[in-house]
Amino acid sequence: MQKVWFITGSSRGLGRSLTVAVLESGDKVAATARNISQLDDLAAKYGDRLLPVQLDVTDYARVHDAVAETVAHFGKIDVLVNNAGFGITGAAEAYTDEQVRSQLETNLYAVIEVTRAVLPYMRKQKSGRILQVSSIGGRMGTAGVSIYQAAKFGVSGFTESLAQEVKELGIWVTSVEPGGFRTDWAGDSMTYAPTIEEYSLVNSRADFFKGGTFVAVGDPDKAAQVMVNLTAHPNPPVHLVLGSEAIKMLGNMDDLRAKEKEEWLPVSLSTDHVDNAGDFFNSEFTKSYLNR
Repeated sequence: MQKVWFITGSSRGLGRSLTVAVLESGDKVAATARNISQLDDLAAKYGDRLLPVQLDVTDYARVHDAVAETVAHFGKIDVLVNNAGFGITGAAEAYTDEQVRSQLETNLYAVIEVTRAVLPYMRKQKSGRILQVSSIGGRMGTAGVSIYQAAKFGVSGFTESLAQEVKELGIWVTSVEPGGFRTDWAGDSMTYAPTIEEYSLVNSRADFFKGGTFVAVGDPDKAAQVMVNLTAHPNPPVHLVLGSEAIKMLGNMDDLRAKEKEEWLPVSLSTDHVDNAGDFFNSEFTKSYLNR
């Protein structure tokens, strides 16, 4: 059955690769971009299966209008992909207030708002797929990208909670967590905080990105095809890591976290109140929560 997709950030990078892959699969796309003229070639090729939608995802009133326009045009939204976003590098204390706000507004708040705008339609039709493009940086921290990763950790956590809320409604939610892919994330889409000399590790990372020598492992066209296939899977994962680099990094971090947990386990357990501990673990809510 032909599906209708709503994809943010469709004009470049992974969003464009995904838009093309969806159209090639025969589905329809409401493709959002701040400058929809960048979608003219796709509109000419795919005709009325593509609906270009002008959208700055930080204009939250416009978000709801864009979703409503899509439903009015195509009749439904089967798949939402929150893809719009950009990177930023620098020391945590160095970012300007505007840089911090713009990161959170674009990479986190907009994801939440677009999702909230689409959910009523999916709830009424009792079906839907939501793919949140997070990052391996939403599962582990890396020096130099603290604010970007704060947003992506938020996306991954929001996804995990939301997936539990809406599963009974026939809606499946996945946090797609790529490593480095050959998009312009570290190029034109990357911004930088002012430099503070003492942060040598952070500054070396910024210099690496600015130098243009960063070559990512991941292929965005392959990632796009995985995402298309994912929407047909009967039991999709809540977290999907993409790329061998990301798998290696996550494995290393899991090992470090497991070691730290065991090392500090006596301290963790020492903070329980002796009263009612058994009642807590025996309650039906706690059992369902801990065993979910």
